[in-house]
Amino acid sequence: MTSRWLTLTGVAATVSVLGLFPLDAFGQAPARPAPAAKKAAAAQKTAWGDPDIGGIWTNTTTTPLERLREAGDKSTLSEDEREALSRRVAERLDQDKPGAAGSVVPYNEFWYERGTLNNRTALIVDPQDGRIPALTANGQKRWDAQLEGRKQHPADSWLDRSSYDRCISRGMPGAMLPGFYNHNYQIIQAPGYVAILVEMIHDMRVIPLDGRPHLGKGVGQWLGDPRGHWEGNTLVVETTNFNDKVFERGAAWGFGGTMRMTERFTRVDAEHMNYEFTIDDPATFTRPWTVSAPMTNIKGPILEYACHEGNYALPGILGGARADEKKAAAKSAKD
Repeated sequence: MTSRWLTLTGVAATVSVLGLFPLDAFGQAPARPAPAAKKAAAAQKTAWGDPDIGGIWTNTTTTPLERLREAGDKSTLSEDEREALSRRVAERLDQDKPGAAGSVVPYNEFWYERGTLNNRTALIVDPQDGRIPALTANGQKRWDAQLEGRKQHPADSWLDRSSYDRCISRGMPGAMLPGFYNHNYQIIQAPGYVAILVEMIHDMRVIPLDGRPHLGKGVGQWLGDPRGHWEGNTLVVETTNFNDKVFERGAAWGFGGTMRMTERFTRVDAEHMNYEFTIDDPATFTRPWTVSAPMTNIKGPILEYACHEGNYALPGILGGARADEKKAAAKSAKD
């Protein structure tokens, strides 16, 4: 089980390196559903004149990436519908009851930070059906081959496991998506930079704003190569140069080295931020698609996600695979 301990040194080091201003940390508050759209107040500015989007934010919600199955064809919910459906979804997700057919559940509810539904039935806002578009023929071929490879060789070594199992990264856009816990983000600004500390697996994104070109095509990175600029009060981030080591549909969401991701951060008021991203990857998807995952300001603090220190799953998976191999070898010898 992943341990979560308070850390001040990691954030302090980042602040020191980038010459940023420290933020006060208080007790963390629960996430709230995003309010209905309203006219934004005059945007606050940093000391150097950029729109101020700094703070600690959460996008925690039980609204899934793809259309909520209980919602049928509905794309939005009335407040009464949202409240009623949120109770049904919470019951379906409840891990305090036994799993199907007596299967073991991962954790009990104490460890989850689920939040609640917002008034949309999917985080995907385009296409209108709230679904990830179909894969291209080559994308489907790659996905099928990966599934078959993992079926045939689930744990020959740690290299057969995902980057998420190995506590490396959820990749992108997974690092910016909600799911189950630790979906909190500290945004810190300095002249020419925005830094985003992701609580889950403690990823750090450093986004230059100075107009520099992207890295060369031969250079790939786990979180890609981001470049930001301001369009009015909106921070627009274009990310390319992914390393092609995260190609997942599941807890970790990443779609390979040919993906281009465009994000838009717009602070609505002191407590709310509109956050959207678009995935454009003609090699993988039959069309681009867009997600809206509103963020709510929280008091914090960001906690340390001590993934490796608490990663008992990986040695258990590998140890179980070796034990199965010994049993199979012993049976073969008897036969």
